[in-house]
Amino acid sequence: MDLMRQQKNRIAGIIFQLATIIGIFTLLLLLFSIFNEAFGYVIFVNEKSPKEIYDSEKNLGDASKEELILILEENISKGLMRRFNSELSFTERSSENILELVLTEVVNPQVVKAWSLTSSLFEKKKILETLYRDYPEGNLEFRSWLSIHFLLSHQSSIPEKTGIITALTGSLMLLIIALVVAFPLGVGTAVYLEEYAKPNSFTSLIQLNIYNLAGIPSIIYGMLGLAVFVRFLEPVTSGKIFSSAINNTANGRTILSAGLTLGVLILPIIIINAQEAIRGVPNSLKFSSFGLGATKWQTIWHHILPYSMDRILTGSILAVSRALGETAPLIVIGASTFVAQKPDSIFAKFTALPIQIYQWTARPQPEFRKVAAAAIIVLLILLLTLNAGAIFLHNHHNRKKKG
Repeated sequence: MDLMRQQKNRIAGIIFQLATIIGIFTLLLLLFSIFNEAFGYVIFVNEKSPKEIYDSEKNLGDASKEELILILEENISKGLMRRFNSELSFTERSSENILELVLTEVVNPQVVKAWSLTSSLFEKKKILETLYRDYPEGNLEFRSWLSIHFLLSHQSSIPEKTGIITALTGSLMLLIIALVVAFPLGVGTAVYLEEYAKPNSFTSLIQLNIYNLAGIPSIIYGMLGLAVFVRFLEPVTSGKIFSSAINNTANGRTILSAGLTLGVLILPIIIINAQEAIRGVPNSLKFSSFGLGATKWQTIWHHILPYSMDRILTGSILAVSRALGETAPLIVIGASTFVAQKPDSIFAKFTALPIQIYQWTARPQPEFRKVAAAAIIVLLILLLTLNAGAIFLHNHHNRKKKG
């Protein structure tokens, strides 16, 4: 029997090692494919040559502020000039800021050809041949599609000008709403089921349903959110019930609706994690509290929750990480694929990083795949930050327990 058990353990160990190696290899392959698309050489061609718009022996960068403003007035529409002036007066803008406007709006360099990182490293000769043969007036540049401009810019139909600030803001607002809704409800439900509810067929049915809800496909939650938050509670989620002055054309398809849907999606996960954390509290701690005359609620508040909070927070953050990558429920609710401005309230139309990535990968221009890869890197950084935060909180509470 001992020999058979050892053989089973050895086989299980080998299978685990193989699964680990395959998982690591798959992850590295995924990361390589993403980073391979996010960096590389590009050829861009100016819509107007700097010499064409600035007839001077000096470079465009040496032009005075007044000359740059004159170039803008001569080459862009009056409406666009008024918009720039309303955003920030030209008298208050620096020369560098106005020069950037001239370069983006007048010179308007457009990417006509892009290569991956591996092609840029190993096929530079072919790239130069393409430049001299097909784009003699073009410029070659090694570009990181992930940049500060990309993080702070709004969406655009031009790949090199687009950004993710709208989608990033939408994702963060969705996560805050989901966590604010799901965390207190989830922890409260776990406390009730573990400390107050009597074991009977009714509580067993509730527990079974919670486990089932945790495994339901996310698109079902999207249909629930569409029926309840978008349609039935439309006056609330659109903000019309709070102010008659709000003229909301989203018809309930707002950040609030999506955040509530994601909150319901992660609620069963938080409940289950919180229950497991509460069950891990030693009975000796509870009995000691009762022995000193504490009430049940005082024991829960001052001993059970503080002792289990590290695992509760870890599970909650990991649940939020899942919500960050959800796409299906947001599509069902009606997330917009193009939103020109950042959302200014929870009653605004919205988009999110997964939706934006999906939209870019569906575009016919190959440059949008580069932009999508840069957005995926941002999404991965957010996920890793959340996971690192969960590990930090877990270790921090463990040190406090031992101390």
